[in-house]
Formats: sequence, C-alpha cells, structure tokens
Amino acid sequence: MYTWKSYYVVQADYQHWANEALFDSLAHLRPETLEADEGLFNRSIHHTVDHMLAMGQLWLARLQGADPRDTAHEPHHPIWRELLTALRLETRRLEKWLEAQPDAFFEGEVGYTDRDGQARTLWVRDALNHLYTEYAHLRGEIAATANRLGAPRAEMDYAHYRREMVKLLEEARQAPR
Repeated sequence: MYTWKSYYVVQADYQHWANEALFDSLAHLRPETLEADEGLFNRSIHHTVDHMLAMGQLWLARLQGADPRDTAHEPHHPIWRELLTALRLETRRLEKWLEAQPDAFFEGEVGYTDRDGQARTLWVRDALNHLYTEYAHLRGEIAATANRLGAPRAEMDYAHYRREMVKLLEEARQAPR
C-alpha cells in the first residue's frame, strides 16, 4: 500500500543514492579543487557538501521535536573523507528514523524557530520536501561546478534511480536461493 511514509522513506533512499553518484564524480577532482572558492553560494564544493550535512542534521532534529540553533551555514567537517562519511550516515539515519515513525506522523506538523528568531510551523511533508529539494538544488550546483572542473557527469536523476532499483530487485528475484 502506498502511503506518505513509504514515499518519504523511498525519497530518503534516493537522496543517499544520488549523493553516492555525486561523490563518485567528485572523486575525479584533486583535493585542493574541492576546497577552492568556485563562486558557489557556500563558496566551495566542500563547504556546499558540509551545508548539506548541516541541513540534514538540523531538519532531523526539528522533526524529532528539538529546536536547535541553525548552524547550516557554518563549517562543520574540515576533513573531506570524514564529511562524506558523516553525510552518508546522516542520510541513512534519517531514512531509518522515518521508517520507525507511524503513518500518522506524516500528517502532522513540525514547529521550529527560523534564523531570524521567528516561530514557524510546517507540515512534516513540507519540511521533508524542503530538505529533499534543497539537497537536489545543492547537488546540481556542485555537479555543474564539478563538470566545469573536469569531473564526469553524475547520473543523479530520480528516473535513473528508479530504473536501477527495479533492475536490482529483478536480479534479487532471479538469484539462486
């Protein structure tokens, strides 16, 4: 049965998959290139990935009922490999947490304080849509910059993800038991 819960759990898996496709592309760049100011909103590729991690942590905390200070524009992980590992773990942590929520959770609201100190409320679905579209936006910004710097094109679109998942499921069904 299709539910909001199943939809957002699949979307969480897609975020992880798309990040991996991007990271594979970025592996073709020199480390100093990742740190260079390329004119991105968060200056460098490294800082933009760091921003993705901070956004994920911030929104998961909000969804869990906490109201942490927004530090999404502050650097958190100066070591590239540690940053990638942290983002991988955070993305899976959100997915597992969403899987553990009752269906009714996805019909609720989340309250938080924005950067200007204003109390805000969003539907849980809108909060997740915000996070996931922000991830897609930032991945696109990073991928375009990485392509310009010589990295191969990262196949990150959702249709590609779905084709790959269907193929993997079919292979699993046909595997000898």
